[in-house]
Amino acid sequence: MHPDELEHLCRRHTPALFPFVLNLLRNEADAEDVLQEVFVTLARDPARLEGVRSMRPFLFRLTHNLAVDLIRSRESRSRAHSAAGLEVPRLFLPAPVADAEMDARELEAALGELPVEQRAVVHLKLWGDLTFEAIAEVLQVSPNTAASRYRYALGKLRDRLRPLYDEIRQNP
Repeated sequence: MHPDELEHLCRRHTPALFPFVLNLLRNEADAEDVLQEVFVTLARDPARLEGVRSMRPFLFRLTHNLAVDLIRSRESRSRAHSAAGLEVPRLFLPAPVADAEMDARELEAALGELPVEQRAVVHLKLWGDLTFEAIAEVLQVSPNTAASRYRYALGKLRDRLRPLYDEIRQNP
């Protein structure tokens, strides 16, 4: 792969991939490392791109797989250091209004409480703008599993954020 082609891929897809992997890993340095590994992998083995019909889902899948590998490799160490990494990373830009800032923080916290499999589906559906068929391809699950994970995640988010919603409705 020519370096210019790799740079084009990186520039075009990193804005979508970075928030996705950050949402999964909840750590900015880890998210950057995984994205670097995605593009290093493609630079070392450009044949991986042969036959790729849709680049975006392919890159989401590769990013997801590398993130899951990282999570699995660190699980044993995490158990020993369970108190580490409790800070929630910023997924949204700071809001100009204090109430909106508080709402964004609540949403970030609620997303962080979801299991990683559900968080991945929610991110790909809402911010990646992928169909359940494309999400299924990215996460290597059936479309029904992707839809179920989305439905369960929305239910958990709804329950978790209900008090905030009720407060907003009462104090417009």
